[in-house]
Amino acid sequence: MPSDHPEKPVRRRGRPPKDSARPYAETRQILIQAGLAMLTEKGYSSVGIDQILRSVEIPKGSFYHYFKSKEVFGQALIEAYGEYFARKLDRFLLNTDVAPLQRLKNFIDDAGQGMARYAFRRGCLVGNLGQEMSLLPESFRQQLSAVFTDWQQRTARCLREAQSEGTLSAELDCDRLAAWFWIGWEGAVLRAKLEASTLPLEIFAEGFFQRLQADS
Repeated sequence: MPSDHPEKPVRRRGRPPKDSARPYAETRQILIQAGLAMLTEKGYSSVGIDQILRSVEIPKGSFYHYFKSKEVFGQALIEAYGEYFARKLDRFLLNTDVAPLQRLKNFIDDAGQGMARYAFRRGCLVGNLGQEMSLLPESFRQQLSAVFTDWQQRTARCLREAQSEGTLSAELDCDRLAAWFWIGWEGAVLRAKLEASTLPLEIFAEGFFQRLQADS
């Protein structure tokens, strides 16, 4: 377990301190939210548990009551972020008041606004971890891949709706297009974070939609 201090951390297991007034589920969720905020900015390898605990004023000895290791904590963060982002995608991609391809464009616009709101410090947790994979626990690999697959499937369903309404060529493979979208999108997010600009997102979106229109 990495520590922000040279001395070896003391692991206390079992019940949290008696003066803890928060319910178990609430404290666990606070830790997850704090972890998500830090890891989307700094990555897994460079963030110690001490930093996360200090940010929410939770005693270090309590951590192991909620997560038995940093690896288990990381797995919980991936799960939470994957579910959060799936709900966000659904909010855009399942909105039947909007044409299917416009739904995807609206998602892109919202993502750019979100990055700008946090001054481009935060990226995509799943994409960030994927870039760190050589330094991460091997247990993360399949979990991260499954999250990307889920996002791609949701995107492919939206593209198939565009085919059904005739705005996208029936000859196009929506599963491969969705995979292309997410492979390119993660690179665009990385570049946007690097340049502190939404321009990389806009350039990627322009190229992606030009490809769709070429065969429509």
